[in-house]
Amino acid sequence: MRENKYNCFLLILLVFTLLNSACAQNAGEAYVKEEKLVERSTVLLNNGNYLIPLRNIGNLKIASIHFSNAFATGFDSLLNKYTKVQSFKIADYTGGENIDKLSADLKLYNTLIVQLNEADLNSPQIIKFITDNQQIKNVVIAYFGNGSSLAKLNDVTAPILYAERTSQVAAYFCAQAIFGGVAITQKLTGTVTQKYRFGMGFLTDKTRLEYSVPEAVGINSNNLQDIDKIAREAMLAHATPGCVVLVAKDGKVIFNKAYGFHTYDPDMPDKITDIFDIASMTKITATTITAMQLKDEGKLNIDSTMGFYLPLAHNTNKSDIQVRELLTHQAGLIPDIPTFEKIRPTDYSPDSSAAYPVKVNNGYYLRKDYYKDIMLPAMLNSPLKTRGQYVYSDISMCFMQQILETITATPLNIYVQQQFYNRLSMQTAGFLPLYRFKPDQIVPSEDDEVYRHSVLDGYVNDPTAALMGGVAGHAGLFASANDVAILYQMLLNKGTYGGDQYFKPETVDLFTAKQSAVSRRGLGFDRWDPLPDRHYPSEMASPDSYGHTGYTGTCVWVDPKHNLVYVFLSNRTYPKASSKLSSLSIRPRIQDVVYKAIEEGL
Repeated sequence: MRENKYNCFLLILLVFTLLNSACAQNAGEAYVKEEKLVERSTVLLNNGNYLIPLRNIGNLKIASIHFSNAFATGFDSLLNKYTKVQSFKIADYTGGENIDKLSADLKLYNTLIVQLNEADLNSPQIIKFITDNQQIKNVVIAYFGNGSSLAKLNDVTAPILYAERTSQVAAYFCAQAIFGGVAITQKLTGTVTQKYRFGMGFLTDKTRLEYSVPEAVGINSNNLQDIDKIAREAMLAHATPGCVVLVAKDGKVIFNKAYGFHTYDPDMPDKITDIFDIASMTKITATTITAMQLKDEGKLNIDSTMGFYLPLAHNTNKSDIQVRELLTHQAGLIPDIPTFEKIRPTDYSPDSSAAYPVKVNNGYYLRKDYYKDIMLPAMLNSPLKTRGQYVYSDISMCFMQQILETITATPLNIYVQQQFYNRLSMQTAGFLPLYRFKPDQIVPSEDDEVYRHSVLDGYVNDPTAALMGGVAGHAGLFASANDVAILYQMLLNKGTYGGDQYFKPETVDLFTAKQSAVSRRGLGFDRWDPLPDRHYPSEMASPDSYGHTGYTGTCVWVDPKHNLVYVFLSNRTYPKASSKLSSLSIRPRIQDVVYKAIEEGL
């Protein structure tokens, strides 16, 4: 009954999509035309301190305040693509001292973005609100109007984004300009007031992702419609209950859609902000990027050995394995070690205690030091059977985790959160998501009836990572599609994003390049396969492509030749792992739709 209801929902959504896609290209072309008009008539004033674009946004507490802007909802939605921004509207405040009450509610915010139009500037209270706050906080003004009231802002020293056009697109443009999603390219073409004269204005660079339409990069929106069809096919075939697809080209997110539901019970639709267990994408999205940073800093030598970094490896057959061999999966390691099937009754408890502190999931706590006493020795004492050959191994990245944590003296989850995710303002990315998010924001990965006797919602799917407490070098990371896109756009940018440099360009080139004569792999990264019968990662991907897949039904691929980032997130393992996502070639076929659309152009 539930499956019939689920399939009915999918068919209705498919019909709705097809009926509403006929005018997609016209809408996209209209958007691009209006955006160009907005760009030509938007100027940045008072930016002598170079506050705009905002930097280090992971450390900012930002509020957006609007009084009567009709496009405030769209403006705020774009702000929240970049970081968490709390919205405040004057309509929520009543009484004669409403501005003072608003200021009191803003005391914990250090950056205020104030939306204004001509009508707002008739209020002395609003002007005073701005001039008072600019003395103690970062204030940014987004002013939409013809400039007739600009003189009323003469006492404002805060940056002013002055947009002559008042439209939804102008709201989107200005919101993105504040964060560097779009560049400010114009100066005043005439004298507006005695203070703001001809030729004044500050230019900015594009430093972060932009959110636009396919036509903005020369793609016909209609040529991406097959993504909808393939996604629906996956769900109708029960290859996955739902999925999220994101495409960024030329630094612009041009496609981001959610399909289906969290489970086959159609009660909770997937959303583009949903958080997924990205499984083995952890290998590059956490472990490898940490290795890259440490190499940049001269703290990690990829030609040094496990024995050099890990004393416990000295008297084992792992001592002389090079870091390079771990990252290319050529160390001769077995794929994994036994996990739940080796657990003894005394190893776990249904309740947390000092003796059982490691939470695997609800009602399952592992005894103290189980990883150190049982799992790590099992890895260190495992056989080496195929050294020099390519054999994909999770153990390799578990060892990498040990090496990286030894160098940084910091647990991997804390290190990547501080060094990457927070700095990049990746709002959902991280290990152990239930410490920060509600379960309904996280897509369940499996109904484990055998070992954990629970639906895994916010707890890592991978059994080895689960017994490591949810933090492992090979699995355990959760993220939304937008967060994944941010990180990989940074890599596509050769290590820079938001005005900050995370890696040297040559380090990005080294790790993402083919490293071996016996496999397609880079250092940590998976890559394009030259064998034509494999068509990996897709038929049309270029030889420059790099990325990774995840067991739960995920992938990210970067194609520098096409300036492309492709993200696919799903939970094909719910309620049990299905091979249909692979047998139907869902991920590569969607990727090829994008390549074909690029080829066909407008």
